[in-house]
Formats: sequence, C-alpha cells, structure tokens
Amino acid sequence: MTEVLLFHHALGLTDGVQAFADDLRAAGHVVHTPDLYEGTTFATVPEGVAHARQTGFGTIMERGAAAAEGLPSDLVYGGFSLGVLSAQQLAQTRPGARGGLFFYAFMDPSEFETPWPQEVPSQIHMMEDDPEVQEGDLDAARAFDAATGSAELFLYPGDRHLFADPSFSDYDAAAAALLRERTLAFLDRVG
Repeated sequence: MTEVLLFHHALGLTDGVQAFADDLRAAGHVVHTPDLYEGTTFATVPEGVAHARQTGFGTIMERGAAAAEGLPSDLVYGGFSLGVLSAQQLAQTRPGARGGLFFYAFMDPSEFETPWPQEVPSQIHMMEDDPEVQEGDLDAARAFDAATGSAELFLYPGDRHLFADPSFSDYDAAAAALLRERTLAFLDRVG
C-alpha cells in the first residue's frame, strides 16, 4: 500500500479525477484528493486556467502545500496538468517523498528552491503532440529523464491534453488504460 496526495487539473476536482483516484484506491492504495478550487469545476481548460490566474498560482500552490500538512512525509505526490505545480513542488522540496507522478505537465526542476532529490523516483506521462506541453514542459521532461536515473518519461501517441480523464472530451481510453497500468506498477514498486 502506498499513500498518494493527488492534485486535480485546471477543470477542478472532476468526476474523472475522482474516478482515477478510486481506481488507485481499489488497488489498495490510500489516495487524498484535495480540492484546490474549493468546490468549483469548469467545462473547459481556458475557463479553469482563467480561474487559477484570478485566484493566483501562488495561492493554488499554497493550498497544495496546506493539503500536505498533517499527512505523513513518505507520500507519493501526483498531479494532473495544473496540479503538477503542487505535486512537483512537494515531491522536490518536502523531505521523505516516496515518488512523483506527473500527468500532462512537467516543470524544469530549477523552478523550485531545492534540486530534485535523486533518490526520489518519478513518472511523467504526456501525449507527444499535445500543444499544451510543446512550450517547455516536454523539453523539461526529456532533459529531466535524461539527467535522472530515477525518472521514467512516457509519451503517448496523440495530441490530447487531459487524455486520462473520462469526464472530459480529450479522453483516450487506450492511453488512459496504459497510464493507469504504469501508475499502478509504479505505486507497487515504491510502496
């Protein structure tokens, strides 16, 4: 059993994010899904990103850090797209992290105050032609994968962004199933 702190994407804590968390729970893992939007969800990525901008990305990340308070330090931190901000920050800066799961996004680790801890394994999952990752995320993920022996970068064919969320139009059942399988294998390895 592995304990996971899983952050939602720009649409908010959707039924799709909850379904993914439930799949992990059904496999025996403990999964926390904080709502960084305080109950609000959105139908489109631009609407959700506009909300995050209005709220402030710093505020969103503070809410993510607050969600970790009171939880054990040996968590796997996971995030979908916008949620990668909080997940990566915590995996990289909170001592004791077991791993990082980064779906649809990745930031250059130099964006955070401490370097990536080499002993912390991670997985990054993206569609290779997703326009959302072409402006830095994909390059950062490739560089991180090449520089770190503990990272796994999985690129899926296609150009969708939220491809593993069955409640959104980008959903790709085959890619989502493979992402889920790889995620569960990762959790079993680090647990």
